[in-house]
Amino acid sequence: MNNRVVAAFDFDGTITTSDSFRAFMLDAAGSTRFALAVLRCLPWLAGIAPGWAERGRTKARFLYAALGPVRREALEAAAQRFVDTGLPALLRPEMLARIREHQALGHEVVLVSASPSIYLRKWAPSMGIGTVLASELEWRDGVYTGRLAGRNCWGPEKVARLRAWWGKDAPATLYAYGDSRGDREMAQLANHAWIRGEAALPPLAAEGGFGAVA
Repeated sequence: MNNRVVAAFDFDGTITTSDSFRAFMLDAAGSTRFALAVLRCLPWLAGIAPGWAERGRTKARFLYAALGPVRREALEAAAQRFVDTGLPALLRPEMLARIREHQALGHEVVLVSASPSIYLRKWAPSMGIGTVLASELEWRDGVYTGRLAGRNCWGPEKVARLRAWWGKDAPATLYAYGDSRGDREMAQLANHAWIRGEAALPPLAAEGGFGAVA
């Protein structure tokens, strides 16, 4: 009998109060280089909302505009510094508590985010999260190329990543937590979905469903 239960959490806006990628880039590049990168990438940044600029490519382009061909070890160090000093202030206590609730019930918690894995994989172990499905930066000879390796982990790609991760061992129950359009497909896949702003976070019932709506 399949009793596997998975809880998939978006990161930005769901676990955090604001965009962690923006905060990371400010921390890594500094305010002057960050502002110059915004100016260089303004046409693409402005094109995300109307849909003619691709989110993943714009994100990768912005990182390159701010930091250039940064070496991996330097960005890894910046990511660790951000996780240690900048990220904690962005975390929502009630969502950290929800993660721990799932873990206490024996559920597998997975992080599914469009943000770069370079800092998410440093943060996740602090919460006992062993799986991070996120956007990956492309490296060549240890240097950032200005591109993503694979697709941006957003929208339909979140579902594709989850299915590839669990393979033939699909969970009997899937919870999904999100806050935006980029989480819609993941929410539709789930047995129990919660989107920030649509309802209060319900109590988690031990039998596998949200206490109020299972």
